[in-house]
Amino acid sequence: MRITVLSGAGISAESGVPTFRDDATGLWAKYDPYELSSTDGWQTHPERVWAWYLWRHHLVATVEPNNGHRAVAAWQDYADVAVITQNVDDLHERAGSKPVHHLHGSLSEFWCDTCGARYHAPLPDMPEPELEKMPPSCECGGLIRPGIVWFGEQLPDGPWRAAVEAVATADVLVVVGTSGIVYPAAGLPEVALARGTIVVEVNPQPTPLSENATLTIRESATTALPTLLLQLPALLEN
Repeated sequence: MRITVLSGAGISAESGVPTFRDDATGLWAKYDPYELSSTDGWQTHPERVWAWYLWRHHLVATVEPNNGHRAVAAWQDYADVAVITQNVDDLHERAGSKPVHHLHGSLSEFWCDTCGARYHAPLPDMPEPELEKMPPSCECGGLIRPGIVWFGEQLPDGPWRAAVEAVATADVLVVVGTSGIVYPAAGLPEVALARGTIVVEVNPQPTPLSENATLTIRESATTALPTLLLQLPALLEN
């Protein structure tokens, strides 16, 4: 059996990683999310954007994979499993999943905004949020930026191609913790359904996918995923 998992912010929220909207509270509440996660915002206020992502980098480092992440990793003992994620954390990898295709980049990667050189030096920790922190400079004079896909940027070609292939070859697509409104990732379940692939949605809240999914489970990832694998053979037989 080939299983492809498409994960979104909901699964990481159960580990304590705030969604973007939840994170934009307190110190950051007055800032437009576009200003903090766009090429325009970076060019105008790189020190503000860098501080925002250093804070998120710290948050991700302090949490652990949950039972949902661990369940997906455990499925690898019984099936061919690929993970596509819209999340920028490394919780799937830390749980043991591979391969993991990051459609929106990763908080673990950094590079120069001018020459593209990778940046591997240790980052300063930010246990408390700060409004401004000047990013490091590259040898070429450019600024080091987070490896995140911002508004105004294309998805990375390699992960996107791998995601399309993983969906095309899946017997079952499990869509967990995603709102289903962010394209082009939200189009992957539509492609799977058009091919006749079984699509299972795991989300406590209704989404645009809900009415078309083969099976919708109104539970959290940590509740649903540890037992979901047992239900899949019956779905495939039907």
